[in-house]
Amino acid sequence: MVYITRRKQFNAAHKLYVEEWSQEKNFKVFGKCANPNWHGHNFILYVTVKGKPDPTTGMVMDFTRLGNIMKERVVNKLDHKNLNEDVDFM
Repeated sequence: MVYITRRKQFNAAHKLYVEEWSQEKNFKVFGKCANPNWHGHNFILYVTVKGKPDPTTGMVMDFTRLGNIMKERVVNKLDHKNLNEDVDFM
């Protein structure tokens, strides 16, 4: 078995808070993550694929195809988005 890992980076903003709590309590529990004006992170996504190398190509999976799948399924949905408001699966 061979493992290949591909890395992609993206940026997104979010806020951690509980609507029913005061701003003071949210800050106490979540710290700077409760900033009412949101805050951002630089995320790094790693995807590892395991398999037997193709006898002809020697590849487990085409590296470009893996990168395209990562962009389509994750990065394009999250990059420069507000995770609380812009992303339907968060």
